[in-house]
Amino acid sequence: QVQVVESGGGLVQAGGSLRLSCAFSGRLFSLGMISWHRQAPGTLREFVAGIISGGTTNYADYVKGRFTIARDDAKNMVYQQMNSLKPEDTAVYYCNVHSYATGQGYWGEGTLVTVSS
Repeated sequence: QVQVVESGGGLVQAGGSLRLSCAFSGRLFSLGMISWHRQAPGTLREFVAGIISGGTTNYADYVKGRFTIARDDAKNMVYQQMNSLKPEDTAVYYCNVHSYATGQGYWGEGTLVTVSS
């Protein structure tokens, strides 16, 4: 089992910045990709960004150049720096931690980001 807790969401004006944090704990061996996803009301959850232990990152086209994902395995943390936020970035942001040991991805409860125009 892996426990995941997101934090850092809030209300920000368009053009502003937020930094989300994802803290993970539990059975932390054989971790794979750690990723951020988001879900706006009435929509499906969508991939935002992901990072593997070697540092390779992957971003959805709609956040490239604006969001940056970083991983600190020593602290069991993943961060997502979000700049130039747009109203369409408003969503609940979730962190997912994939474990090769169990073959499962573990989700947190999410953190709400609201971007006002």
